[in-house]
Amino acid sequence: MSVENRLEELGITLPEAAAPVASYMPVVVEGGFAYVSGQLPFIDGKLVTGRCGDDVDIDGGMEAARACGLMILAQLKAAGVLEKVTRVVKLGAFVNSTGDFTDQPKVANGASDLMQDVFGEKGRHSRAAVGVPALPLGAAVEVDAVIAVSD
Repeated sequence: MSVENRLEELGITLPEAAAPVASYMPVVVEGGFAYVSGQLPFIDGKLVTGRCGDDVDIDGGMEAARACGLMILAQLKAAGVLEKVTRVVKLGAFVNSTGDFTDQPKVANGASDLMQDVFGEKGRHSRAAVGVPALPLGAAVEVDAVIAVSD
């Protein structure tokens, strides 16, 4: 089954791939891997901002991380490699959070669960989930990815 068919089966419509907000490329494909720059969470075209442990709860953080995951898929599609994914290798989740918030792994599950839903076993990956005091544009979460792709 194609990735596009799987997305349709799951009722998922990918957002438009976001343009870079600075001097970088959204995706670099090299040596059998697609390196996806950190993606911010957009829901209904609006950036999800805030801080976990303050004005964003765990469920809101997970939803933001899932939105980052959707943007990763959108970037892979824009780069022409979505259907060439052979494995999600690693996700890096950066969670805008207060100093006493320790549920970054739960928040990151929003993106991780999406990858497993879309790609099945090849969507299982290694991961880092890190709390940070601030993210670009005040985003609640940012997620980057390393994806293995076929030629």
